[in-house]
Amino acid sequence: MRSGDTAAYAELVMLHASVAKRTAVFLGAGSEADDVVQESFVKAYRGLGGFREDAAFRPWLLRIVANETRNMQRSRSRRTRREELAALPESVLDPADEAAIGERRRELLAAVRELPENYRLVVTCRYLLELDEQETATVLGWARGTVKSRLHRALGRLRTQLPDKEVQR
Repeated sequence: MRSGDTAAYAELVMLHASVAKRTAVFLGAGSEADDVVQESFVKAYRGLGGFREDAAFRPWLLRIVANETRNMQRSRSRRTRREELAALPESVLDPADEAAIGERRRELLAAVRELPENYRLVVTCRYLLELDEQETATVLGWARGTVKSRLHRALGRLRTQLPDKEVQR
C-alpha cells in the first residue's frame, strides 16, 4: 500500500468510508461531511509515506478526519452552524422496538450536543463511533488519561442531565 498500490488503497477507502463519514458528521461537519471525508482520504493517500507500519490505519485516518473537520469549521463563514446527525447504520430492530427507543435516543443525543466541546468529542468517539480508549486518544490527539478523565466527567454531566435515564458508567 505504501508503494502506491491504488487498488489496495481503494480497498481501505471502501472499508473505512462509512466510519469516516460518521466521524466527520458527529464531530460537526454536518452537510459538509462528504467533502471532509474526500479531502481526508486524499490527505491520507498523500501522507502514506509518514504512516507507521506498526500503527493501525483506522485511528490514523480518523485523526485526519478530525483535523479536516476542525479545519472546515474554522474556515466556515458566519453562516449558522447546523449539526446534523449521521445516518446511523440500518437497524435490524423490529419497527415497534425502534419506535420505543427513538425518543430515548433523541434525548440522549440532544444532551450530548449540549456538552462542552471536549466532553462532546470524547463521548462521540467512545460511544457513537465505538472507538476504544486508545483509538479515541489517537483521533483526538489527547493522552489516554485525558480521554479517561474527560469521559468520566462527561458521563457525570449526562447522568445529571438525564437523571431518570440509564447512562453507562
